[in-house]
Amino acid sequence: MPKVRDEIEISHSPPSAEEYRSLMRSVGFTVFPAAVAAESLKRSCHAVTLRKDGVLIGMGRIVGDGVCFVEIVDVVVEPVHQGKGLAKIVMDALMSYATTQLAEGAFVYLSAHVPADRLYAQYGFEATAPDAVGMCYRLGSAPT
Repeated sequence: MPKVRDEIEISHSPPSAEEYRSLMRSVGFTVFPAAVAAESLKRSCHAVTLRKDGVLIGMGRIVGDGVCFVEIVDVVVEPVHQGKGLAKIVMDALMSYATTQLAEGAFVYLSAHVPADRLYAQYGFEATAPDAVGMCYRLGSAPT
């Protein structure tokens, strides 16, 4: 794996389901069951992982149809490694893939937690409101 900074190695393959679950847990994101996580990771259009001494410390993925409509998800850096520009390395790699592999005019979506939205704005992402709003339906959370 090529090194991007000091001992940080970058790869373009998804992590194992257990590594993924551990990283998501470290930042307080939803942790899906191992089999579900494994299937989800297999269906990624593209993945980027950062490792230090062989241990997963950051990642990001592109999911979707892989041509016209995709979403950037799981841009995560382990808390002890945050604030070092590693999320930017992940985004650089994801955007490189998007700009070279997707169709001209493709839609690249993402949801951003504040203040991470400032990172994504550097890549040209803009809030869609008031013309459009992002919406989400989570299975098992339907109103009664």
